Amino acid sequence: MALSLGESNRAIVTILGRDQTGIIAWVSGRLAEHSVNILDISQTIVDEFFTMIMVVNLNPSKIGLADLARMLEEEGNDKNLQVKVQHEDIFTFMHRI
Repeated sequence: MALSLGESNRAIVTILGRDQTGIIAWVSGRLAEHSVNILDISQTIVDEFFTMIMVVNLNPSKIGLADLARMLEEEGNDKNLQVKVQHEDIFTFMHRI
């Protein structure tokens, strides 16, 4: 069964790693550079581990979802962070019960 993406241009960004100064500043700055709007954000620190989930809108950004995902994942690796970016339809499909 093929998954067809809706007309939404929203994505889910997840970040996981050891807490360090500047994680939120880094990711929000990179998103702003590409005109990606943060719609919602939730972050927490459990023991020494940082977790964050963001809902972002790629309109009117000129960067595509795949390029955004690649950029954030590569830069996250350099910071010892696991970063994933998925279209909201795929995220919803993968996480439904």
